[in-house]
Order: sequence, then structure tokens, then C-alpha cells
Amino acid sequence: MYKRIVVKLGTSILTGGSRYLDQARMVEITRQCAALYAQGQDVIVCTSGAVAAGRAHLNFPTLPATITSKQLFAAVGQLQLMRVWEHLFDIYSVRVGQILLTRGDVENRHRYLNARDAFNALLEQRIVPIVNENDAVATEEIRVGDNDNLSALVATLVSADLLILLTDQPGLFTADPRNHPDAQLIPEVRKIDGALKGLAGGSISGLGTGGMTTKLQAANTARHAGVDVVIAAGTEPNVILRVAAGEAVGTRFPALATRPESRKAWILAGPKPAGRLLIDEGASAAICFKGRSLLPAGIRKVEGNFLRGDTVLILDSARSELARGIVGYTSTELRKIAGYRSDDIAARLGYTYGDVAVHRNDMILLTD
Repeated sequence: MYKRIVVKLGTSILTGGSRYLDQARMVEITRQCAALYAQGQDVIVCTSGAVAAGRAHLNFPTLPATITSKQLFAAVGQLQLMRVWEHLFDIYSVRVGQILLTRGDVENRHRYLNARDAFNALLEQRIVPIVNENDAVATEEIRVGDNDNLSALVATLVSADLLILLTDQPGLFTADPRNHPDAQLIPEVRKIDGALKGLAGGSISGLGTGGMTTKLQAANTARHAGVDVVIAAGTEPNVILRVAAGEAVGTRFPALATRPESRKAWILAGPKPAGRLLIDEGASAAICFKGRSLLPAGIRKVEGNFLRGDTVLILDSARSELARGIVGYTSTELRKIAGYRSDDIAARLGYTYGDVAVHRNDMILLTD
């Protein structure tokens, strides 16, 4: 039985495709979450809908399509959204607490740990966290951008066992079912590659920010953090309870490995990559199959501008993502020592921070 479950609810599920919150649907979602709670399981709800609720509460005013307008709607709507959730969970005698996050709350290691402690404090007191992105203050630079990826970050942060992504589709299909009636549901995915990403479509409701593409991104993050992921239709009867019981509903993405230790989980979920390192085949084999650190000699190209201690993506010769890690040198320094032996670093730079570009303890693999 899954002990800790994150349930992500998109705007299309909470509104039923309309311009208003569908409280009848929200009651049903609450009932299922409360049933898991009653069984002793930890439940975290990652909710969308603040902007839509704000628009409705203000009677759909005509405002410029700007970030400031969205912040206004979110500031008004988040209060309305939380009132509904608090009322509905109160029906089942379940207490809730609000947590609003931005990417800045997980990029900084200290703030990441503080956020984790806040979640744990709520869960230890049997309080259900209701999570949303803090759209009222978030700018493009600090936004996660969609609640699919936010829910994956939360699942990693709280060491969840299961992430349920509820959407307006029954799961991932072999083609877009809106245009191809013969498309088949894919019951399980063990490898997320370019072909699979090509099957993902966008959001069509006009209210949300995510689509199947962002759900694949979220699933990829969470499964590398040791979390099982299921994409399923929010309208499916008892979908949350059935998925949590292990029933074959929707599309399942099994966890790839055991849960990484705390620092590597933060590298996966926290800092946004500031650049890329393209490496040769020998270096790829060394880090993927031998558990080695990345040496400057294996780097073929440095992309982006970053500082020592920033997070970067490590790509193979085909530009497939192999790993994510914290660099020991700046981008300028790495361009000077890329392709050279570690013995040559001091001569090339006039100083050295050590033999490795990315240490294996500061790296998490992204391969299947």
C-alpha cells in the first residue's frame, strides 16, 4: 500500500471545462482523498484553479493579458479556492493547510529544506497540505510554470510513493484521441523517449497551463526520484482510490529506482539547469555504467553561462539527457579545460578546484 500520495488536479478537472469551479466534482475528489486519509495514508493535494476562481469571483473583467493581471486574479482566486477546499474537507473532519511555492523555494538548498520541514510538520499532525504555485508573486524567472511539474517537485520534496496526475484524458494514447478515434490507451510506460514525447498534445481548455507534454516531464522527474506516477481521467469513478490500490487505471510510469538521498533529490527537483555539458562516449559510459565522476577530458562542448556550484544538464553525443549535476568550475573555466586531462587543469587555468568537472556525489542519472 502506498503510504504518501500526491494528487495533482488541473484546472480542466476543477472547472469541468467551464469558467467556474465545479464544486460537485471537487466534493467527489475530496471524498476519495478523505477515504485515503481515514486509512492512515498521507495525502497532499496539488491544486490548480486560483486564476480561474479569481476571474469568476470578479465577474470576468476585461483586463490586459499580462502577468500583472494574472497575479491579480491569482491573489483574489487563491482565497476563494482555499475556502472551497477547507469547507469540503471539513465535511469529512479533515483539516487542511495551505502551502504556496515558487521555483525559488526549491532552487535554494536552505529554502528547499525549510519547505520540506513545513510539509512534514503538517503531515505529522495529520493535516492535508493544499499546494499551489504562488502565482500572485511569481514572475517568469521564478515560476515553475505549470502544476504538473510543480506536483513532481512536491512529490520529490516530500518523498512520496505515488503521484497521481488527474486530467481530462484517460491517460497517454498512441495518438491524440481528439483527432484519432482509433487511438489506443498506453497502460504502462517504462521509457520516455523522443517518439513518446511526440504523442503528447497541448492544453485545449484555455484555462490551464499544462498539457500531456508537461505531464510527461513531471512523470520523468518523479520516477527518477523513486515515485510511481499515474496519469488518469479525473472523471473516472473512484479513480484516486483505485489507483492508490494498485488497480490498472490510466497510464502508469513505474519508479525507475529506489529513492535518491536528500541532496541528489534536491539536484533533481530544485535548481533549474543553467547550462549543458556535451560529453563523449567514453565519459558517458563511465558515469552511466561505472558510477564515475565527470572529468574535463570527457567534455566536448560547454553550452550556456554558469557559475561554479550551478546545476547543469549532462548530454551524450546524441544530445540525450544522461544526468544532472552541480559543476565544480564555471562555464568560462570549463571551456578552457574541456578535452584536457585533469593534470593539465592548473596549467590551463593557473589554479585548480580539483580533478573533476562534476563529482559523482553531486550528480543524479536521468537514464532509464
